[in-house]
Amino acid sequence: MKILVCISKSPDTTSKIAFTDGNKQFDENGVQYIVNPYDEWYALVRGLELKETLGGNLTIITVGNAADEAIIRKALAIGADDAVRIDADPKDAYFTAVQIADYAKANGFDLILTGKETINYNGSQVAGMIAEAMDLPFVSLATKLDINGTTARMEQEIVGGVQVVEANLPLVVSCAKGMAEQRIPNMRGIMAARTKPLTVVAPSSTEDLTAYAEYGLPAPKSAVKMIDPNNMDELVALLHNEAKVI
Repeated sequence: MKILVCISKSPDTTSKIAFTDGNKQFDENGVQYIVNPYDEWYALVRGLELKETLGGNLTIITVGNAADEAIIRKALAIGADDAVRIDADPKDAYFTAVQIADYAKANGFDLILTGKETINYNGSQVAGMIAEAMDLPFVSLATKLDINGTTARMEQEIVGGVQVVEANLPLVVSCAKGMAEQRIPNMRGIMAARTKPLTVVAPSSTEDLTAYAEYGLPAPKSAVKMIDPNNMDELVALLHNEAKVI
């Protein structure tokens, strides 16, 4: 089985976020990047589990520049066989999806996995766009994935229960919490990652459909009023007169 796992970089949650150029550009100075957790913990690890059970090859792919190779090597250390970096800045979800789809079409993968979304954009768009560009079935927010021959069986959480769906390979799946458990790379994996193949591919020509007009930080939190737990009348009055929620 040939498995392709899409990964992306995200700022570490402890990074200080700031913008430059009149709030039109994200300031990367001092920002520590990590592999997007949904891609790493769920898509990559489940892909590795399937490869270990069924045999085959697992390739990771990202759209980014040379600085992104640090996160690629981490994914290789966890267990991926090889990696592909499409040499372009990921301008938006559409651009990223088309680049990945063009590569996947030319290399015949049986299964394409992504995390459900990135923790910095929370768009949850790339996987669906890849499937559309490749004219493949797409299952979103899967919490379980098993393969039997050429059939994939997946579970999705829905209101009030779990939905079970099946689809034939090849297909695209976005992975959510429950799909797998995080793996920590060991020293052997870290050393092996240094020599695993990393192929750099030129981007395909893709139309720019979006542009960022401006970034902004969330509004600062308002002051907190401490109410004596025994003074329920004051709490009710504040909720009614100031917060206007009752």
